Amino acid sequence: MRAMLFPMELTPRMLVIVVIGVFLASFTDGVAGGGGIISVPTYFLAGLPAHLALGTNKLSSSIGTAVSAARFIRGGYVDWKLAVPSVVLALYGAHLGTRLQLALDERYLKWLLLLVLPVVAFFVLRQKRLPEERGEMNETRRAAIVWAASFLVGGYDGFYGPGTGTFLVLIFCNLAGMDLRTASGNVKLVNLASNVGSLATSLRAGKVFLVPGLIGAVASVAGHYIGSGMAIKNGSKIVRPVILIVLVLLAVKVIGELI
Repeated sequence: MRAMLFPMELTPRMLVIVVIGVFLASFTDGVAGGGGIISVPTYFLAGLPAHLALGTNKLSSSIGTAVSAARFIRGGYVDWKLAVPSVVLALYGAHLGTRLQLALDERYLKWLLLLVLPVVAFFVLRQKRLPEERGEMNETRRAAIVWAASFLVGGYDGFYGPGTGTFLVLIFCNLAGMDLRTASGNVKLVNLASNVGSLATSLRAGKVFLVPGLIGAVASVAGHYIGSGMAIKNGSKIVRPVILIVLVLLAVKVIGELI
């Protein structure tokens, strides 16, 4: 336990960077997902090495995401028939993804991500609004799409993470025909599950810096509470622009790391 409390020197500068960066990341995540684009570099900027930064980020983001999920649950914006299997699949996918992350060079996935991003941006730009009403679709097909995405994107979240919530919102709305608010509620539960699955694996590997992670969790709770409230109130009017910003930032981040 002491190794995770103080695996390296803890400085005031580190804590200031974590609080500011994690709050901004969590606000973005609460609105439309993708907060890891900001929070993962925040922990790098604070001086944490790669595996420790990724594990610590899962601690703060897990606690913050739980707040967003609770707001959507209270509002009735969760399809539980889809959500329960999704949570189980995301947990297992994230566990496998994190085990892979601890063993492999993440550059391979970043190259794949660069190929996917333009396609995702194209589909977002094509539609003026994300759907506010549930689309007509065979329920078995809808469930298959949601559950497959939960496992695969959950695995991505465990391996690397940034953009997870954004990808899930787009898949649930565009491919599974869910309305935006219910899709967002289900995404929060799936993202929470993948965070917890990844966190558990990182904790067992000793790759979590508990002190800044718990301090970041306080900032994460505040950001998620404000961001999820705005998403519920404003729907696609705020979610679509934030998704586009997230995709641009993710592309810049990945290209910068690969150069």
